[in-house]
Amino acid sequence: MSLIQKLAFRNLFHDRLRLIATVIGIVFSIVLVTVQMGLYLGFGRMVTTMIDRADADLWIMPQGTKCFEDPALLDVRKRFRALSIEGVAQVNPVVIGFADWRTPAGTTTPVFVVGSDVKNGGLHPWNVIEGQVESLSIPDAVAADQSYFDRLGVEGLGSTAEIRQQKVRIAVVTSGIRSFTTTPYVFTTTERARQYAGLPSAKATYFLVRVAPNADIEQTRRRLAANIDEVEVLTTAEFRERSRSFWLFDTGAGMALFAGALLGIIVGTVIVAQTLYSSTKDHLDEFATLRAIGSSGSYIYQVIIWQAMISAIIGFCLAAIAGFAITALTAGSALPILMTPLLLAGLFALTVAMCVASAIAAIVKVMRVDPAMVFSR
Repeated sequence: MSLIQKLAFRNLFHDRLRLIATVIGIVFSIVLVTVQMGLYLGFGRMVTTMIDRADADLWIMPQGTKCFEDPALLDVRKRFRALSIEGVAQVNPVVIGFADWRTPAGTTTPVFVVGSDVKNGGLHPWNVIEGQVESLSIPDAVAADQSYFDRLGVEGLGSTAEIRQQKVRIAVVTSGIRSFTTTPYVFTTTERARQYAGLPSAKATYFLVRVAPNADIEQTRRRLAANIDEVEVLTTAEFRERSRSFWLFDTGAGMALFAGALLGIIVGTVIVAQTLYSSTKDHLDEFATLRAIGSSGSYIYQVIIWQAMISAIIGFCLAAIAGFAITALTAGSALPILMTPLLLAGLFALTVAMCVASAIAAIVKVMRVDPAMVFSR
């Protein structure tokens, strides 16, 4: 440890109560930012879960579709038009829509129905813990997530209920397929999804396109867009980004999370700046002495900045531990908080930047001290 670091360490730990207040301020700030940004990442991932899980290279959708949950309709005849386009290997319809689930006890709850052809590629349930996806081809069969059993009024595999006065039976049980809107997903076949959602038999919501192995995805996309009227053709990445942008920014949810994170940064910066300033003010005689004996401004800058760095490291370590604990506690919730390596690195950089920026006020105070004050006492 260098002399600068020792001096910074001793100045910082001279008043332990003040140091504790500084660390608490940093921890509070970084945990708040962690929660807000973790929610942002978790929300961004949840709103695109269905898109990420779909077996598709390209999505054909009605014009103006904003997100996956936007249930506009396509004529199924457009599917046969798409199949005739060069480079297209498969076109699988997907039907989505809201419906009322009637429990055996007589209560109702809204569900989000997702229908896809079981035998071909499409959008099937995943994380299956009981039953098999192929079982959805059995009459009345549906798939539901175990986390929604209480709301759906069912106990597990084989339980029955009703959708639109039609009997349904739990044939597949999944784990961890949660909806960010908290409306349970119910998977079934395309035809039954139309019946449950009250849609015409000649309609679908999306066509999921699989491109031939040797075909170029972008060229195929342009051909589809040029040959099929009143549709949009997006890659999975484009549709993912559109959905995420809609839910995070068009609805204002993302800006609210960013505002919370900014508040955390401001609070933390103010607390750290006030503490460093007070600590520096209490040691003005020592800093004046250093200047009087010829210490350079750079030397004093480094002492104060190292005080800020030590505070940052201690505060970040404690905040990271709290962040991982919160992440673990929310892992099974409807909206989990995510902690990624990139977010962790960003939080560390933010902590350091916040603390170093807070040191500016202390540096300005020290550099205004007249070294002659040492000799006047």
